Amino acid sequence: MSDKKPANTPIKHYSSLGSRVFDTLNVVVLGAVALVTVLPLFYVLAGSFATEAEISTRPFFLWPEKFVTSTYEYIFANDTMLRALLTTIAVTAVGTVLQVALTFTMAYPLSKRYLPGRTLVLNLVVFTLVFGGGIVPTYLVVRDLGMLDSYWALILPLAINPFYLIIVKSFFQELPQALEEAARIDGCNELGVFFKIVMPLSKPIIATFSLFYAVGIWNDYMSPLLYINDNDKWTLQVLVRQLTSPDAANAISALDTVFFPARGLMFAVVVIATLPILFFYPFLQKHFAKGVLIGSVKE
Repeated sequence: MSDKKPANTPIKHYSSLGSRVFDTLNVVVLGAVALVTVLPLFYVLAGSFATEAEISTRPFFLWPEKFVTSTYEYIFANDTMLRALLTTIAVTAVGTVLQVALTFTMAYPLSKRYLPGRTLVLNLVVFTLVFGGGIVPTYLVVRDLGMLDSYWALILPLAINPFYLIIVKSFFQELPQALEEAARIDGCNELGVFFKIVMPLSKPIIATFSLFYAVGIWNDYMSPLLYINDNDKWTLQVLVRQLTSPDAANAISALDTVFFPARGLMFAVVVIATLPILFFYPFLQKHFAKGVLIGSVKE
C-alpha cells in the first residue's frame, strides 16, 4: 500500500505557543484601539439624534432614549448649511477629477527614460517634497493670480501631490513594455496607448489616489479659511469649525438665525461631514494595498 496522501489533502499548519500568544495579544490590542476609535463616532451619531436635555444630562451614551430629527431637518432647511454641503461636494468632485488627470498625465511621460529633460523635472518634483514655499508665498501667488474668493483656489494650488506623482510614475514604469509596443504596431499613437492600454490597467491605482485626493479636498480646512472671504462660498469644513468652536457667535451671524447651535446640531454637522467618505471607503478599500504597493518600487 502506498503511503502517499491524496493531492487534495489539506496541509496542517502548526504554530508554537509563543506565536499563538503573540497573535492573541495582537487581536486584543488592535481590538482595544478599534474600540477607542469607534466609540466616539457612535456617540456623535447617537448624540445627533438625541434631545439637548439628554445630551446635557448623560455624559456618554450609544443609544438615545428619544430619537429626534430636528437637527437634520434644520440643517437641510437652512440655506447656508445646504449651500456649504453642495459646495463641498462640487469642489471635491471637480478637484478630484482634475487632480487625478493632471497627476497621471504628468507621471506617464516622466516614466519614459527617453524623455528629454526627464531627470531635471524629476529632481524639481523631489525638491518640492523637501522644501515648500509656506503659507505666505502661496497666498501671494493665489492673490496675484486673481483666485481669491474663487473655488479654483481650493483646487489648483494642490493640483499635483509630488509624492503621489512619484508613486504613479513608478507604477507606469512597471507595466510591460511589450503591451505598449504591440499597441504602437497596431497603429496607436502615444495618446492611444495611454488611454486604451495604460489607463485600463491602472484602475486599482486610479481608485486609490482618487480617494486620497477626494479625502484631502473634502477635509481641507486651511485653504478655504485662507482664500475664501465670502461666507456664501464657505465649504462644509469651515462651517463645522464655526459651529464647533467656542466662539459660536460667528456661526450664528453667518446663518442669519436666532437659533443657537445646540450640541445636537454640532453632532449632526460632524456626521454629515464624515459620512460621505465613510460611505465610499468600503467600495475602494480592496484597491488600497494593490494600488499603493504596486507603485512602491522606485528607481
